[in-house]
Amino acid sequence: MVQLYRIETPQPVPQPDFSDAEAGAMQRAVIRLFDLWGLTDRQAAVLLGDISERTYARWKDGQYGRVSRDLAARLSNLMGIHKALRLLFSEAARTYAWVKKPNSDFGGRSALEVMLNGNLTDLMRIRRYLDAQRSL
Repeated sequence: MVQLYRIETPQPVPQPDFSDAEAGAMQRAVIRLFDLWGLTDRQAAVLLGDISERTYARWKDGQYGRVSRDLAARLSNLMGIHKALRLLFSEAARTYAWVKKPNSDFGGRSALEVMLNGNLTDLMRIRRYLDAQRSL
């Protein structure tokens, strides 16, 4: 006789929950970061979950909207990527250039190319990679 076992329901992964002020600060920081990375508005929109370029243009004009859980997670991961790069490189130029440089660990693609797949998991992958590099 086959015995059945109850499978426990996994607990949901906690999602970032930011105040409006914190979300606005992250939106401003990401705009500056994308400028330093030399991204186009289209690339920025993709990294932010494929928001419209018009919405991103409003952000750049200081008109910040609501931040969904997905967008909050994206902003948080982008800030984590920036922080990790700042810790890995002492030279600002290297910090901001790294995202566009080909990387053998990504099959010759740059981190930006990986992130431009558009999935939150792509941002998370780059963040985990950089965190692992910091621990070496």
